[in-house]
Amino acid sequence: QVQLVESGGGLVQPGGSLGLSCAASGSIFSVNVMGWYRQAPGKERELVADITSGGSMKYADSVKGRFTISRDNAKNTVYLQMNSLKPEDTAVYYCNADIRPYFSAESNYWGQGTQVTVSA
Repeated sequence: QVQLVESGGGLVQPGGSLGLSCAASGSIFSVNVMGWYRQAPGKERELVADITSGGSMKYADSVKGRFTISRDNAKNTVYLQMNSLKPEDTAVYYCNADIRPYFSAESNYWGQGTQVTVSA
């Protein structure tokens, strides 16, 4: 069974930094796109950033220049380094990945979510 396990998150002051990580585990043949989404209270879930297995990255305009996504393909892990955090970055952050398990077709998976709160 494939799962995504997130770590990181927490409370940080405006202007501070925080890092998230997400590891895919289970019977995995390959991992394609990995990314991070977030959902603030009363708002829809939105893409923050994603990265292909080849290293092509995409960012939401609101985080460009402040957040950096990276991945370790050998560990099936994706990271999100968040700098210059703003109160509007407060949300539950979800890891997402397109994973092909052994003997199964590729499917999309979600992590359990981790809270990021930016507040003085």
